[in-house]
Amino acid sequence: MVSTEKNATPSAKAAAKPRGRPLAFNQDEALDAALNVFWSHGYEGTSMAELTEALGINKPSIYTAFGNKEELFRRALGRYVTGPAAFVAAVKKQTTARQVVESFLLQAVDFFTNKDTPNGCLIVQAALTCGQSSSAIQQELMAYRKHVEAGFAERFDQAKADGDLPQQADAKKLAKYIATIHQGMSVQASTGATREELLGVAEMALKSWPTNF
Repeated sequence: MVSTEKNATPSAKAAAKPRGRPLAFNQDEALDAALNVFWSHGYEGTSMAELTEALGINKPSIYTAFGNKEELFRRALGRYVTGPAAFVAAVKKQTTARQVVESFLLQAVDFFTNKDTPNGCLIVQAALTCGQSSSAIQQELMAYRKHVEAGFAERFDQAKADGDLPQQADAKKLAKYIATIHQGMSVQASTGATREELLGVAEMALKSWPTNF
C-alpha cells in the first residue's frame, strides 16, 4: 500500500499540521483587568490565582499571551502610564511652573480618590510592597519615578530661564519636593484619606511655591 504521508506535497503536509488555537479573549480587556488587580494589591501582593480569576482565563493562556507575571505587570504598567496616569507627563505643558504644579497636584488628588479605580498610585504602591524576590520590578519602578522627577526638574530649569522662577530656586529640590508630596498623597489615599483632606495638602504645597511676583 502506498503511504499518503510519504507522497503528500509540502503544501498538503502544512495544511494537515494542526495550527495553534487563536487567543479567545480580548487582550486589551485582559490588560485592563490585570492593571486593576496589580493596582489594588501591588506587584508582589498579586497572585496568579487572582489574575486568572480577574482575567477569566487560565494560566497557560496568560503565559501564551503575556509571558510570565513580570511581563504581564510591565504590559499593565505601560497601559497605566499612557492611560489613567497620562496626566503626569501632560501637565508639564502648562504655561508657568506654578500652573504645572497646581495641575499636577489637583489632578493627582482626583486620580487618587476616583471611586472607579483603586485608590493611590500603582507605581508608588507596587514599589512599596516589593520584596527581595521582586527586586527587578522594584528597581524599574524606582527608575520610572526618578525619570518623572528629572522631567519636572528640567521643566523648572526652563521656568528659571524664562524668568518664571527665581534664579536661586533649586529645580532638582523643587522636583523632589513635588514628587514627595505626590507620593505621600498616594499613600494617604490608599489608607482612606478623603479628597477634601488631600486637597488641603495640595493647597499647603502651593502656598509655599516660590515666585518672582
